[in-house]
Amino acid sequence: MHVAEAVAHGAATVVNAISTGRGAAVGVDLWTRAIVELNRKPSEITAFIRGEPNERTDLMTAVVRRIIRRNGASKTFGAHVETWSNIPIARGMKSSSVAANAVALAATAALGKRVEDQEILKHSVEAAIEAGVTVTGAFDDASASYYGGVVVTDNNERRILKREKIRGEYCALFHVPSEKSYTASVDVKEFRKLSSVSELAHRMALDGRYWEALTLNGLAHSVVLGWEPKVAIEAMGAGAVASGLSGKGPATVAIVKRYRVPHVRLAMSRFDGQLIEAKLSNRKARVIAKHP
Repeated sequence: MHVAEAVAHGAATVVNAISTGRGAAVGVDLWTRAIVELNRKPSEITAFIRGEPNERTDLMTAVVRRIIRRNGASKTFGAHVETWSNIPIARGMKSSSVAANAVALAATAALGKRVEDQEILKHSVEAAIEAGVTVTGAFDDASASYYGGVVVTDNNERRILKREKIRGEYCALFHVPSEKSYTASVDVKEFRKLSSVSELAHRMALDGRYWEALTLNGLAHSVVLGWEPKVAIEAMGAGAVASGLSGKGPATVAIVKRYRVPHVRLAMSRFDGQLIEAKLSNRKARVIAKHP
C-alpha cells in the first residue's frame, strides 16, 4: 500500500498574532516526522504520537482526512498516521503547526500528488482550526516551519508579507518549564490587552528589526499571561541578542550568537525547567521517503 514519510522543522515566535491577526516567526532545526500509510478502509483514519500516547490526535486525523477528501479519495482510502518529534508539546514551541505540515506533506505524497506549497500550508492551517488547536490558524508559525527563515505574516489574509533567510551563526535556546499550555484554553481577551504592543512589534519585524520585535513581544506577553519574565531578562544580561516568551508559553526562547551560548545557557539553567538548544534554520519541509 502507499506509504510516505515527511519532515517539518520547528519555529519560535517573533510576534504573537493572537491579538491582531498579524504575526512573525523564525525557523529552528527542531523537527517532527510523520509517516502516513494508506489502506483500503475508506474514511477510517487512525493516528498515534510516538512517546506521547495520551495526547490527542485530532489534528493529525483532521489533516489526513482533509487531504484525502480534497483529492476525491475518501471512498477509496483510509489511513494510519504516526508522528514523532523532539519538540515538546503544548509549550509554545509550535508543535501543532510543525506536525500539521509534516502530516500534510506525507499524506499528499502517499496519494501520489504534487501540489503547490501554498496548498500544503492551507491544509495545515485549516485543519488546525478544525481541530481546535489554534486561535488564528497560526499561519505565521506554519509558514516559518514550512519554509524556514524569518516570516512576517497577515494571518487573517493568509499572506506572507516578508520572508528572508537567516544570516549569521545564531542559536535558539529554549527554556521549557514542565507545565503545559494548550492554545484551545487561552483567554483571547488577555492577548487583546497587548494589541498596541503587538502592532508595534509587527512593524519592527516588517522593518527587519526581528530581534527587537521578539524581545518586545516576548516580555510583554510574559507579563500579561503570568509567565516568568526573569528567564528572558537574565538571558539578555548574559549576552542573548533577543529573548522572550515563545507563543503562548510557557517556553522562553533566547536568540544567541554561537560564541555566547555557554554564557546564556548558564544564566537560563538557574531556573527550573529543561533547556533545549537548536540552530536557527532556513530548511524547508520535505518528503523524505515514499513507497511505492
